[in-house]
Amino acid sequence: MRSKKEILEIMEIFEKENPNPECELNFCNAYTLLVAVILSAQATDKGVNKATKELFKKVDSPQKMLELGEEGLKKHIKSIGLFNNKAKNIILMSKELVTKYLGNVPDNREQLESLAGVGRKTANIVLNVWYKKPALAVDTHVMRISHRLNFSKSKTPTAIELDLLKVLPDRYIINANHWLVLFGRYICKAKKPECHNCKIAKYCNSTDKIL
Repeated sequence: MRSKKEILEIMEIFEKENPNPECELNFCNAYTLLVAVILSAQATDKGVNKATKELFKKVDSPQKMLELGEEGLKKHIKSIGLFNNKAKNIILMSKELVTKYLGNVPDNREQLESLAGVGRKTANIVLNVWYKKPALAVDTHVMRISHRLNFSKSKTPTAIELDLLKVLPDRYIINANHWLVLFGRYICKAKKPECHNCKIAKYCNSTDKIL
């Protein structure tokens, strides 16, 4: 494991380079963010944004989603992987929001995770991005970067999340997911990492580091 001192130094560099990172999914409120995050599982943000461009012009609430219906939703998201299952879950989730929460998206993890199609990662993203809470979602980028930079040796997303939460203060947790995702997406790629553009290259001892 990398020392806490070095992890905080890396976060300080990320903060200096990008003090106000933003989620790359398009949304206009908590509900559309929740829908977009559910759709983003095993799909790219770019692909989700393309699919939701017209959808979110029509639908920006659970009630409107129910009025659109499952088949109507599928027509908008058929370009996204696993769209049949995602459509089913989004309709169920929307019904639960209407019946249990008066159409409002909950602001705590337990209630969010009780919704259809919502796991810990999705709940953390909503809590972090919309409610500005210090929650950290671990996706494939965050997991890969955490292993590559020796932030954590844990094998599961939840374990990696907890390892990082033990080290990072809230001021870094609030942005850590964005920093690590963007870093993994554009610089420290799974294949052909752009080490020549990396601001934290001196901390990296990865076997595939390109000198």
